[in-house]
Amino acid sequence: MLGRKKEPKLTKDLPLHIAMIMDGNGRYAQMKKRPRVHGHYEGMQNVKRITRHASDIGIKYLTLYAFSTENWSRPSSEVSYLMKLPGDLLGTFLPELIEKNVKVTIIGNLEGLPKHTIKAVTRAVDETADNTGLNLIFALNYGGRDELIQAFRAMHEDINRGSLSLDAVDDETVGRYLMSAPVPDPEMIIRTSGEYRLSNFLLWQSSYSELFFTDTLWPEFSAEEMDELIEQYRRRDRRFGGLNDKEE
Repeated sequence: MLGRKKEPKLTKDLPLHIAMIMDGNGRYAQMKKRPRVHGHYEGMQNVKRITRHASDIGIKYLTLYAFSTENWSRPSSEVSYLMKLPGDLLGTFLPELIEKNVKVTIIGNLEGLPKHTIKAVTRAVDETADNTGLNLIFALNYGGRDELIQAFRAMHEDINRGSLSLDAVDDETVGRYLMSAPVPDPEMIIRTSGEYRLSNFLLWQSSYSELFFTDTLWPEFSAEEMDELIEQYRRRDRRFGGLNDKEE
């Protein structure tokens, strides 16, 4: 059910693409003296809140690190629960996403995921394919190194077939072979819970992203804090390896 739409606080100079490492669900559950799955459930609820806010303020791309290729090493009971979350989330949230004109995209390797997970995310992708608002991108069974390996293999095959010249391989070429293509690189990457690393997330795309780290646990990360970080982003001097106007 859609609530009353709030007037967005931010109206200009927004980053085109924000990517988020949603960390801290387990510690949130521990803090509440609840099972780890409780933290994942609350984290799922916050995905809804942050997605609504990103859509309302006019963000074009929001990428959420939902499940990494390394997360398979977690206890099987936790992995099973995490594999149910996409269906639970999209099953209840999909009508609202459609109403808000949000497009759902998945990056990552869907092979090996449970059939019910694949069915849920495929349905969401298909039913929102023509939407033109926020592009909500879930990185699911995703790893940055795996993405690069697959891209290099695909380029190698095209070079062998003669459809790609080795001399033509440059930054732009590699970008076209990434899972995220044609989505632009994120201007902002936000990681919650006080950890200071990328954890194999968007390794190629993050070359010139502005990084933001907050001690807030993901289930408690609010729209207001997101706005504050966007304000910080606006004040940063993005030079992409060059000089600003005040430097010689």
